[in-house]
Amino acid sequence: MARILVADPVDNAGVQRLKAAGHQVDVKHGLKPHELEAIIGDYEALAVRSETKVTAAVLAKARKMQVVGRAGVGVDNIDLEAATQHGVAVVNAPTGNTVAAAEHALAMMMALSRYIPQADASMRRGEWNRRAFMGVEMRNKTLGVIGLGKVGSEVARRAKAFPMRILAYDPYVPQDFARSMGVETVDMDTLLAQSDYITIHTPLTAATKHLIGAEQFEKLKPGVRIVNAARGGLVDETLLDAALKSGKVAGAALDVFSQEPPPQNMPLLANPKCILTPHLGASTEEAQVEVAVEVAEQMLAILNGQPARYTVNVPFVPADVREALAPYLPVATKMAHLAIQLAEGQLEGITLKVSGDLARYNTASLAAAALVGILAGTSEERVNLVNAPVLARERGINVVEQKDPSADPQYSNLVGIEVKTNEGSVYIAGTTVGGKTHLLRLNDFYLDMEPSAPYMLFTSHIDRPGMIGRVGTIAGEHDVNISFMEVGREAPRGRATMIVGLDDAPSAEMLAKIRGIDGVVSVKVVTP
Repeated sequence: MARILVADPVDNAGVQRLKAAGHQVDVKHGLKPHELEAIIGDYEALAVRSETKVTAAVLAKARKMQVVGRAGVGVDNIDLEAATQHGVAVVNAPTGNTVAAAEHALAMMMALSRYIPQADASMRRGEWNRRAFMGVEMRNKTLGVIGLGKVGSEVARRAKAFPMRILAYDPYVPQDFARSMGVETVDMDTLLAQSDYITIHTPLTAATKHLIGAEQFEKLKPGVRIVNAARGGLVDETLLDAALKSGKVAGAALDVFSQEPPPQNMPLLANPKCILTPHLGASTEEAQVEVAVEVAEQMLAILNGQPARYTVNVPFVPADVREALAPYLPVATKMAHLAIQLAEGQLEGITLKVSGDLARYNTASLAAAALVGILAGTSEERVNLVNAPVLARERGINVVEQKDPSADPQYSNLVGIEVKTNEGSVYIAGTTVGGKTHLLRLNDFYLDMEPSAPYMLFTSHIDRPGMIGRVGTIAGEHDVNISFMEVGREAPRGRATMIVGLDDAPSAEMLAKIRGIDGVVSVKVVTP
């Protein structure tokens, strides 16, 4: 029997599940940091939501602690590094509120279509103005879903019932997976141009901030209706207000905001074409029960000495292969992360290619490490070796493993990742040298460099005199510092590739000038 502390309000169904398993459960809400530190040493497990901060100081005193459970998705209130250092597993409940969030997004779409909040307010003012609220039907309209993860998929499935034509932008989801739901995968520009409704379901990262920004607003279909019930900041709120006022956007519904609660002077608060709710996506009675039970199940698995499906730390590598494969896990992750950024089009498949002595081992952990590189930044969850295969299966992603015990002439072990899309494939391979990851192959080109610069510019070009100098000159003109440059070519004046490490972010103007160099075929910027 373990002692479990429930420090935040968690639905009683979860508490009862813990008790039914024979554990002692103490419910103590509102503990101050010093109060939590004073008692935490007596417990083997801790359940929290977002209120309680599980700091390094708390974990240092949690001498018996085996698991911390977060009844929800985000784990920002838990010091994951400290938990890992102390051998404490952290689990969450990422699926319990999926249906609630999907239904809220659809409810907002329906409210936009029929002006329900505005009509209600008008009635309460004593008015009877039917002409002012002429709505539109969702039937036979085109819905653009940005992000076809758990919530986005549930929205798409339900929207089919209206019926609606469903477009989806999510380059990390195979076309076959989307087709199985009756969804057509398209690029972002196509989605923006053809959608009558757009609903967003992606995490907020540096890459997705203002996912609907100035460039995207220009490409929107006139009269579109936009819903954001995912994360604040995915839509530029200032530009959205302007688009609503101009009529380019017919209506918008936001459940999340770049600042929560939003400031009282936020223009959208006064915009009658915008429906606002205070982050209610997960606020259903059923979701609270689901989240509580889900996190309880994860905690019980850890307490029983079993792996938990939604562990967000403590990556696991079997002991018999740890010594051989551990140095190559970051190689697989890095190669996959670079390959998915360089790939164009819709994902169709991923192949892990291992050569040398590594091929004699079970390489499942290398496949998981590759998935970490593929999926990082595509999910609200922290992606690691434990949950990456689960997240991949949910998106219909499968990794094919190919092993060749014969070694490369120059390197005893090589880890390669091939990403196939509907537009072609990208192959990147590398190894570890002195504990550092080295990129050795890019498609048909042989290289040797450490992919560690904050920004890396990859070019495909024709080998010509002065090509390197032109790129360096343009970088200098834009005050962008170059940290390294690596070139691979098939033959003098033949096909070639160049990788340029940059200390500073290149501007669109700088990239346009490089693309304009005679002989340059393509230019892509990736991050490590």
